[in-house]
Amino acid sequence: MLNKKIAKLLNTQVNKELYSAYLYLDFANYYADAGLDGFAHWYEVQAQEERDHALMIRRYLINNGVKVEFLPIEKPDKAFKDHLAPLEAGYAHEQYVTSLITTIYHEAFEQKDYRTMQFLDWFIKEQGEEETNAEDMVKKMKLFGGDAKGLYALNQELAARVYTPSATGPQM
Repeated sequence: MLNKKIAKLLNTQVNKELYSAYLYLDFANYYADAGLDGFAHWYEVQAQEERDHALMIRRYLINNGVKVEFLPIEKPDKAFKDHLAPLEAGYAHEQYVTSLITTIYHEAFEQKDYRTMQFLDWFIKEQGEEETNAEDMVKKMKLFGGDAKGLYALNQELAARVYTPSATGPQM
């Protein structure tokens, strides 16, 4: 059985991952409204990945005898002034999620819960990739987004993203 504090942190993380999916769908809506279907598609795929993360953590909790509690998902409340703003918000959000995962990992370490630490190793690596991807999006928009042809090319690049369910995620 999981330590109660770790179980609570993981359950909260399930809900945070679902919020992340909700947030990224909101970003997708912004870009769809702006006619940037590639950006919208990129965030739709990102939302699917966040949902997958929630389901992985949910399954870990269930497999460890913990009742999962779904909490209300807050409505994203951001208004964007330009096409860069959602990307910057996405980068900041990924940094926030990394801090949440790190907090859970630290608590697992404190409790000598090596099994949870092993489970979270995948998420630690994943968050590194998520932050890099989000930061790259910001950099590309700053470099190319001010030029119509550059924005068009970036939009086309993002439209090519393919959703791949994570077969390598933790299976505990």
